[in-house]
Amino acid sequence: MDRLTPWAPRVLSILRIMAALLFLEHGTQKLFGFPPPMQAMPSPLPPMLLAAGALEVVGGILMAFGLFTRPVAFVLSGMMAVAYFVAHGSRGFFPALNGGDAAILFCFLFLYMACAGGGPWSADSALAARRAPSV
Repeated sequence: MDRLTPWAPRVLSILRIMAALLFLEHGTQKLFGFPPPMQAMPSPLPPMLLAAGALEVVGGILMAFGLFTRPVAFVLSGMMAVAYFVAHGSRGFFPALNGGDAAILFCFLFLYMACAGGGPWSADSALAARRAPSV
C-alpha cells in the first residue's frame, strides 16, 4: 500500500473534479432542465431551489477548476447539510430511504476538501506556485 501514498494528492484532485462535475449536474437540472430531472420541477422554482441551483452551478464550476477551493467547499458543505435536514431528514431516519444519501456524501466530501484543499491539479495550486518567491 505504500506505493499508493504518493498518488494521494493527485487522487484528491481527481475526487474534487468528479464530485464537482456531479454536483454541477444537479444545478443544471434545477436551473436549465438538463439533464431532465426525474421528477417534475415546480415552475417557477421556489427561491430556495433557485439559490441551491445557483450555488450548485457556480460552486460546481469553481470546484471543478479548483479555484477558491477551501471557502467554496466550506459553503457547499454547509449547503448540503441544510439540504439534508430541510429536504430529506423530515422524510425518515435512514438516508437510503429518505433520498438524502447523496446530500450527506456531498456534505462530507466538501467538508474534507475545505480542510484538504484542491490538490496539486487545481487553480489554487497553480496560483500559489506563481506567488511563491523564486530562489
